[in-house]
Amino acid sequence: MSRRAVITGAGPVSAIGTGRAAFTEALLAGRSGQRGIGAFDTAGYRIRHGCEVPDFVPAQWTDRPGELGRSAAFAVAAARLALADAGLEPEALQHESVLIAIGISDCDAVEEDRLAAQLAAGGPAAFEPTTVARYTAACSTSIAAELGLETAETVDIAAACAAGNHAIAHGLDAIRLGDADLVLCGGAEAFGRRMFTGFHRVGTLASEACRPFDADRDGTVTGEGAGIIVLEEYEHATARGARVLGELLGAAVNCDAHHPVAPSRDAVAECIRLAHSDAGLQPSAVDAVSAHGTGTPANDVNEAGAVRQVFGDAIPPFTAAKSMLGHAMGASSALGAIASLAALDAQRLPPTVNHRRTDPECDVDCVPNESRPADLRVVENHGFGFGGTNAVILIGRP
Repeated sequence: MSRRAVITGAGPVSAIGTGRAAFTEALLAGRSGQRGIGAFDTAGYRIRHGCEVPDFVPAQWTDRPGELGRSAAFAVAAARLALADAGLEPEALQHESVLIAIGISDCDAVEEDRLAAQLAAGGPAAFEPTTVARYTAACSTSIAAELGLETAETVDIAAACAAGNHAIAHGLDAIRLGDADLVLCGGAEAFGRRMFTGFHRVGTLASEACRPFDADRDGTVTGEGAGIIVLEEYEHATARGARVLGELLGAAVNCDAHHPVAPSRDAVAECIRLAHSDAGLQPSAVDAVSAHGTGTPANDVNEAGAVRQVFGDAIPPFTAAKSMLGHAMGASSALGAIASLAALDAQRLPPTVNHRRTDPECDVDCVPNESRPADLRVVENHGFGFGGTNAVILIGRP
């Protein structure tokens, strides 16, 4: 536990920008990535908008674009961006102790049409075991193959919309325990008709825009992308003269198994407490919360209520990147971690856009519509998913 983990590179692929500089500029400017859906024909759908990654060409990032699904291609691109941001060449990692941990939530695109048809008809939509096995091996092993990291340990963590934070927490454990000196960790998710159809059918999609913590919110907006960070053991990073973007101070995960989709406020609060304990911090040390902030009526009230259980009336400002990025599922909390790094670096709170009036049931300062300067030392990043899976990480200023 004496081994410290620092973040030396970040690779976002998102609806608002690809690469850390473009992503940060758009995030702090409050730029929305919402646009009309181009991934599939939306005829027959009431809602026809989403947050797709624009102009993404897999062949720019991989020599075998035809062999990779869109999620894996995002993951490879994000890994390359993160390593470049960290000043590392893949060849330099051949003899290093490397872990690649990627969070995912969706199924293989091979099953898209079959599952979407079943959902549209109101019938069961079962995963084929062989498809799950094929997909869950895709992202981390694709990165290892593309980068030539033949001895790297690879793991994909299927943990719904908390998956990115789960993978980062796994990376922190590996650094602390001496299992790795360098970890590529984060999440990846591709926009697809099956995912969109499922959310459309259960009524969780926003009619106009994602408005986290707003009294007029009526749902989320589906998104996609990838977020990968380079996590290094502190002495390993300093020995090579690396620039440190932030320190991963602590993390916690839990699962309440309360309900397939309804969140448990008590379990979320307990996960936050566990993360604080892991980092050795009191709630008063947290200067901002990078919120899960889906924009759905139940989730936002639950998240705000859970934070209130931990912080009392001294709740730090919330920022909800999903108002710009959309809900990128398995990639969402990983992109939230990169948004937290952006806030720490700029010493500015990113805005929650599309805001009209704060829901009194939430009663949080969500930094409405415009970023603002702030003295930020520690940012808490949330990831909560269906099935009651929760993951919280704490990132500190270097």
